[in-house]
Amino acid sequence: MQPSQIEDLFDHPPAQYTDDHFRIFREFKEALNRGQGRAAEPDSNVQSGWRTNAWVKKGILLGFRMGVIVDMSIDAARQPFIDKSTYPPRAFTPADGVRIVPGGSSIRDGSYIGRGVVCMPPMFVNAGAYVGEGTMIDSHALVGSCAQIGRNCHLSAGAQIGGVLEPVGAMPVIVEDEVMIGGNCGVYEGTIIKRRAVLGTGTLLNRSTPVYDLVKSAVYSAGPDGPLIIPENAVVVPGSRPISKGPGKDWGLSLYTAVIVKYRDATTDARVELEDLLR
Repeated sequence: MQPSQIEDLFDHPPAQYTDDHFRIFREFKEALNRGQGRAAEPDSNVQSGWRTNAWVKKGILLGFRMGVIVDMSIDAARQPFIDKSTYPPRAFTPADGVRIVPGGSSIRDGSYIGRGVVCMPPMFVNAGAYVGEGTMIDSHALVGSCAQIGRNCHLSAGAQIGGVLEPVGAMPVIVEDEVMIGGNCGVYEGTIIKRRAVLGTGTLLNRSTPVYDLVKSAVYSAGPDGPLIIPENAVVVPGSRPISKGPGKDWGLSLYTAVIVKYRDATTDARVELEDLLR
């Protein structure tokens, strides 16, 4: 399977898909399951450190286009499962080294789940996502389509890692190695969280959210050509900033913002290491 085959099939849809077309898509999806052909990957030549592979997103969208709606239910009465034939649940064996605790979790085919990943119920990983070795996905956490999660991360209960398929050139959310995402956090719209950062409970990050760094006296935000980037080792918590003019000022209102209150030190590391007890 070559990227050019996927791009050609996406850009020039045939009147009818043949067995050879489905073979190309199956090979593409198997590559995603092996962690190859990622929707985004590290690139030291790019300022953000990451580049998007639009052809991979085209391949994922191609699968939805090629598939037909079928009944894949194990028990149609108690737990109906009706979806595109090209995206069944991903199959695992004990040899994969992934713990999927019973209780309603779902991992879509065409996603990479590294060895040692722990999936607590219920959680969901969408097609095109990449989850690195040793990461824990806690209850009610979501890893959206094409989101990239590094090694030894923890996505705490209720964490939402947004996905993006279109436009195909848009950067997905990137969470680098050893990041701790607190409970009920939301990370969206191509935000990049650099290595070993920590998000406190309830932190929300998107393109509209400025992040105030109290340590370095800096403000980080997404630009016209670049994503919001959270620095390495940053400890981020929810905060607020007052409205400075108009009725909002008169009424004493404030807007949500995220605040970097410190950078990881020995104390922070000791707290994060407690998460290893859950693995």
